[in-house]
Amino acid sequence: MSTKPRVLVVEDEPTIAEAIAARLVAEGFDVQQVHDGLLALDRAAAWDPQLVVLDVMLPGLDGHEVCRRLQASRPVPVLMLTARDDETDLLVGLGIGADDYMTKPFSMRELVARIRALLRRVERAAAAGAGAANHAPPTVDVNGLRIDGAQRRVWSRDDEVHLTPTEFDLLACLAARPGTVLTREALLAEVWGWADASGTRTVDSHVKSLRRKLGADLLRTVHGVGYALEVGR
Repeated sequence: MSTKPRVLVVEDEPTIAEAIAARLVAEGFDVQQVHDGLLALDRAAAWDPQLVVLDVMLPGLDGHEVCRRLQASRPVPVLMLTARDDETDLLVGLGIGADDYMTKPFSMRELVARIRALLRRVERAAAAGAGAANHAPPTVDVNGLRIDGAQRRVWSRDDEVHLTPTEFDLLACLAARPGTVLTREALLAEVWGWADASGTRTVDSHVKSLRRKLGADLLRTVHGVGYALEVGR
């Protein structure tokens, strides 16, 4: 079996799908591509990709429904592609389990960088889980939140809240320094593993998704700078 990272490309425009696949193959990935939502679910079940690049506008099932079903059956990192630069549409994608998104047209170089960063985060999470018995990260309690670093689980008061891997890493990063303002660039470097000013909107969208799940007043915006996890609400 190939040791190359397996990436499933789900895109209904053949020209775009071929371009993405060709670039990823050149970068050392094992790639398969499909062009509609139902086939995407079948291929994912049969091939077990390590990451899915998923277009929102698909025949059969749209990307949001495909993402929802993927996360329900076997969670896998998802990078969504959208031609719609609509914030509500993007937040829906993040809210149902997508880890990142890019708006068309996009740079192939940036796409590859984001895919590599997503895969690194998954590897770090797996390593943390494997070493949890001997080096369990502390449980953080702040502002009614309980964040279990070993199990990568979060509770708000007594209710468990489902977070995507990216949302968990972002929250854990902010919770490690409660009350401290972290710049968008610092969050990109620490959570996403890459530093590019063009990606700061990705941070903003994930913060908004966290607010929807945890409460609007938990994360404080410092305009022009970044974000902080509130303390002593």
